[in-house]
Amino acid sequence: MMKFLIMLVFMIPLSFKKKMFWLNQYIYFMIFLMFIFNFSFNYLFMNISYVFGCDLLSYMMILLTFWICSLMIMASEKIYKTSFYSQLFMFMMLMLIISLYCTFSTMNLFVFYLFFEMSLIPTLILIIGWGYQPERIQAGIYLLFYTMLASLPMMISIFYYYNNIFSLDFYYFNNLNLFFIYLSMNMVFFVKMPMYFVHLWLPKAHVEAPVSGSMILAGIMLKLGGYGLLRVMKMFIEVGLKINYYFIIISLLGGVIVSLMCLRQMDIKSLIAYSSVSHMGLVLAGIMTMNYWGLVGSFLMMIAHGLCSSGLFCLANINYERLMSRSLFLNKGLINLMPSMSMWWFLFSACNMSAPPSLNLLGEILLINSLISWSSFSILMLMFLLFFSAGYSLYLYSYTQHGKFNSGMLSFNLGTIREYLLLMLHWLPLNMLILKSEFLVLWL
Repeated sequence: MMKFLIMLVFMIPLSFKKKMFWLNQYIYFMIFLMFIFNFSFNYLFMNISYVFGCDLLSYMMILLTFWICSLMIMASEKIYKTSFYSQLFMFMMLMLIISLYCTFSTMNLFVFYLFFEMSLIPTLILIIGWGYQPERIQAGIYLLFYTMLASLPMMISIFYYYNNIFSLDFYYFNNLNLFFIYLSMNMVFFVKMPMYFVHLWLPKAHVEAPVSGSMILAGIMLKLGGYGLLRVMKMFIEVGLKINYYFIIISLLGGVIVSLMCLRQMDIKSLIAYSSVSHMGLVLAGIMTMNYWGLVGSFLMMIAHGLCSSGLFCLANINYERLMSRSLFLNKGLINLMPSMSMWWFLFSACNMSAPPSLNLLGEILLINSLISWSSFSILMLMFLLFFSAGYSLYLYSYTQHGKFNSGMLSFNLGTIREYLLLMLHWLPLNMLILKSEFLVLWL
């Protein structure tokens, strides 16, 4: 695992070469390919070196990280074209990749915490440096302080845990029947997911972030919360059985409320951001049931949501670069102007509402099974959640593509090859992974 880390560190000088924007992206795709050759088909930790090692769960998350980060560079061509601090942007991307790679590949809880916090800084710089409105500073502060405030108790509980067990390796975790430690350890993951009630930073950050910021937030950052919960939940088997149902109720009820909020959004990015909260509510509920289907389904759903949501943000940005607005009042009738882009809107909206053959469908089937086997009453909330999920996806598609288009547009260019490739590279893995989904369900 260290060889990949050293390879990434040696890329730092390359990120400061002005004309090497394309080479950086090419190398990230190459590292992705090399990492696939290094793939572990085993649920045990493999390729162990120092505190780093990967099991199947880590492998899939690191592959997702490399993939989304490569696509972020592809989506941010405007930064290169306008020479808007493109070298600094590439450096931030590299720091982000290194911190996320270390977060997912470590086998030690404290090192995980360290890099978990470190990944916050490049994201904050992306939002504040390349965002659009002056409110981005407020959004950045929101993001920072929500996460920081919740993560300090986690650090104290890690020290307490080490004091009792004398090891922080994931392999040696054992049961800890303390409600207070449960809350302080998991609160940061609830904020990161984000759970309803502590979700307010997410729509704000998404709306203010550039396309790359939105992609990394939706694609990877929300998954850090789920990954952390999947790792530490085995500490809290006893206390979890007593109080997890409170969090399941909050997640399902919050998911329904947020879905209703999606139906009245007038900002495309805001709508996609709230839909993320709704989907991650379902993921959180699945993890909290602590049965096999729930844990496996939530992981599947995280991978699927990372690709689907990131693709939708790319589409929103493609519209924004042409119309200079994210308002649904102005983004209308685009099927008349860009019919082929309309097909991509349809495909991603269909994936967002879990239509087959997307990975979202498989994830939702597993999660529904898990939650109904946990309690048959949860079918009431799930029914509304899935219905409104289809509702706001159709609302997003029909509002942007149909109707009379805005006559205020003076000039308009159609989709470029780069944009179609970008969307294809989101959509293909999302719909092809279902053919090889055993790697997503055999990690437990």
